[in-house]
Amino acid sequence: MVLRASDNPRHVNSWYAASAKDKKVRPALDGETSADVCVIGAGFTGISAALELAERGYSVVVLEAERIGFGASGRNGGQIVNGYSRDLETIAGRYGREKAVELGKMSLEGGEIIRARVARYAIDCDLVHGGFFAAFTDKQIREMEAQKNHWERHGHTGLEMVAKRDIGKYVKTDRYAGGMIDMLGGHIHPLNLVLGEAAAVENLGGRIFEGSRVVGLELGERPAVRTAKGSVKASYVLVCGNAYLAPLLPEIHGRMMPVSSQVMTTEPLDQALIESLLPSNYCVEDANYILDYYRRTSDNRLLYGGGIGYGGHDPKDLTGIIRPNMLKTFPQLKDVHIDYAWSGNFALTLTRIPHMGRLSDKVYFSHGDSGHGVTTTHLLGKILGEAVAGHAERFDVWASLPNLPFPGGKTFRVPLTVFGAWWYGLRDRLGL
Repeated sequence: MVLRASDNPRHVNSWYAASAKDKKVRPALDGETSADVCVIGAGFTGISAALELAERGYSVVVLEAERIGFGASGRNGGQIVNGYSRDLETIAGRYGREKAVELGKMSLEGGEIIRARVARYAIDCDLVHGGFFAAFTDKQIREMEAQKNHWERHGHTGLEMVAKRDIGKYVKTDRYAGGMIDMLGGHIHPLNLVLGEAAAVENLGGRIFEGSRVVGLELGERPAVRTAKGSVKASYVLVCGNAYLAPLLPEIHGRMMPVSSQVMTTEPLDQALIESLLPSNYCVEDANYILDYYRRTSDNRLLYGGGIGYGGHDPKDLTGIIRPNMLKTFPQLKDVHIDYAWSGNFALTLTRIPHMGRLSDKVYFSHGDSGHGVTTTHLLGKILGEAVAGHAERFDVWASLPNLPFPGGKTFRVPLTVFGAWWYGLRDRLGL
């Protein structure tokens, strides 16, 4: 059976869109309506918040400019990676040990939320347990060992160092010097996950409107959200647009940068071949600053991602960027055809820490997961729901973290960030 992303309109031409379980197009908002809560954005953050609220009995309307999972939530590498884009020791150094302890208590929860929802709502999203972090150098191995020790102080006991002689149990390549497995990691079909969660929202009475880009937000005691053809009045509004939030709200948009990452999938491989490349069926990511990540799919493809585009610009030749790295890892795939290649944007903050806060007493926001979005969005979406329900303690921890604008504003934020990435990439290449 040939999978065609064109059967799933307004999605990027990805393997995820082609293999989605639910291709139903939801209607656009037409006319005026009301709800307890209006959520802007139907990605992981927005749908996670909507599901938390629907489970608590709130009436919820979700407005999505394109399709459910249109952005990073439906395009990412599909890896369940615990923690945040900056480790807990870095967080302690910046914000104090107390904040690190509080964030450490939450650091495994995103993956737990995913696994619990998959089980509770019988979501068919190819959930597989286990992840492998690959190290190229002895320095990276030492950094992993230190990270393991830090994690264990925060209660993560599912980590195990892997010597070079044992790498073949997880990935068949000569590139790595060692690594670490995370038994609490794993991988999923991300678009099917967010679609399954959205269906759960709808089954609990929530309403989701696609093709409903927000063009105006009126703050006040009872905020109003306007689209081209309708409006929603709500007691609370949650802004969850992330990298695909147009500059509707400059006070949010100016503190994040869209960054693209590229992904491709091979044609379906012989089962013996794909099992020989990734015997444990763990997902893999390496320890470089600009990293590669890859995994098996349920139909025996190799899904391989990497590269980075600051400012959210898509390169002209996606396959030309990723395929050389894939062949460095698996030269035996030199004659394999690439069926799909796509790009997607995630939101980067200057601190690489998610940005949460309030625009008013009734309007909350969350964005900027900075490359660790699969788990963090689920956690922060749940926390947004808790805050609406009157339990804002965890929200306030996140909202108290300083979030700074990028130096140079819109004009210079991209070149300055590119220079920083070049420097760290050079350190990776030199093994520093």
